[in-house]
Amino acid sequence: MKIDFKGITGEELSFKLNRIKINPNDKLDIKPQFSRQVRKVNGNDKLNFVSLSVKIESTEAEPKPFDILATLVGVFEVEDLHGANDERKFVIEATKLIYPYLRATVTNLTASAFIAPLNLPIITGPIFPEDKDTYAFTTGSDLN
Repeated sequence: MKIDFKGITGEELSFKLNRIKINPNDKLDIKPQFSRQVRKVNGNDKLNFVSLSVKIESTEAEPKPFDILATLVGVFEVEDLHGANDERKFVIEATKLIYPYLRATVTNLTASAFIAPLNLPIITGPIFPEDKDTYAFTTGSDLN
């Protein structure tokens, strides 16, 4: 399998400050929610779009100081995909490539709002539960 990363773009970026009172002794539990979507271009099976999103949303039960929605889309040209296992490996590798950009985007959104920047954790394993089985067999050297 050969993956050629063509670029990345911000599809949706939003930040909303919530005026809530947080006691200095309270620990804030942000709980980011991640989602991913993979799309192919009609008529060109080699061109793939992988969308990675993070959402942080305040609720009455779990108030948060801000709401964030950030969606980035990576464009990839993929050759020599042979079966579902190769497709799964591609999606995992694309996710690993896009995540650091998403992480930086969240940090920049919060810093641009003049609040303490939020740094999502560095993730070295799978983000999504469905990737756990395949992830063990996927390394950067498998892709070329």
